[in-house]
Amino acid sequence: MAAVEAALGAVRDAGRPALVTYVTGGIRDDWTDLLAAMVDAGADAVEIGLPFSDPMLDGPVIQQASAVAIDRGATTAAILAQLSRRAGGDVPLIAMTYANHAYRRGLASYCRALADAGIRGTIIPDLPVTEAGEYLGAARAAGLEATLMVTPATPDEQIRLIAGHSRGFLYVMSVMATTGPAHDRDDTSGWAVAGRARRHTERPVLIGFGIDTPCRAAAAAQHADGVVVASALMRQVLDGATVSDIARAVAGLRAAVDQAWR
Repeated sequence: MAAVEAALGAVRDAGRPALVTYVTGGIRDDWTDLLAAMVDAGADAVEIGLPFSDPMLDGPVIQQASAVAIDRGATTAAILAQLSRRAGGDVPLIAMTYANHAYRRGLASYCRALADAGIRGTIIPDLPVTEAGEYLGAARAAGLEATLMVTPATPDEQIRLIAGHSRGFLYVMSVMATTGPAHDRDDTSGWAVAGRARRHTERPVLIGFGIDTPCRAAAAAQHADGVVVASALMRQVLDGATVSDIARAVAGLRAAVDQAWR
């Protein structure tokens, strides 16, 4: 399976914006079919949410998705076992969860387990760069690319520090808020921080949080190397969307961001 930075960089070099989607592991029996549908519909990488009981950076949708998965008995070990049985592919998978998961298992063991399951990237949003040295080392030793985040409130000096440690891509939170629908929010500050971030790294810079429609995805893509879409897709899954429905949703996002770069 391709490394995250190589895959997203190749998309950028081809003159296209990257599209990263998200699925909560274990949210329902066919969740790996949802993953496959996203890939087939044009996702360049997929975040696998490892359910956590207190996802502090996530809004109501991902919180509900995590709760549903946990109620169904989903565990990190079971999710990774299901992933390890999938056939390999060219689209990298990125584990998204919270520090509690990693530290409770031991950072080295956690990162090795991700790598053994075929995951190539890792995101722990509640671990600041100043406290992430051991985690970054464990990820590197396991062959994982650890992606870090910046926000509209992050000063340039801190962006430079975070960008220097981030691997795979640099994740720009478009808003100082939890994940979820953006409604009538002014996106100007979120788009601006992506421009500032691009001055500090040669790695792809992607915008996430609040990318809830194809229109907003297209607007974000004009200011970055791509977008991350999570809650909008999980809302559909929670509402009973079929695998085909999710494929169509991702295909719509793919068309929208591609059009933004033409």
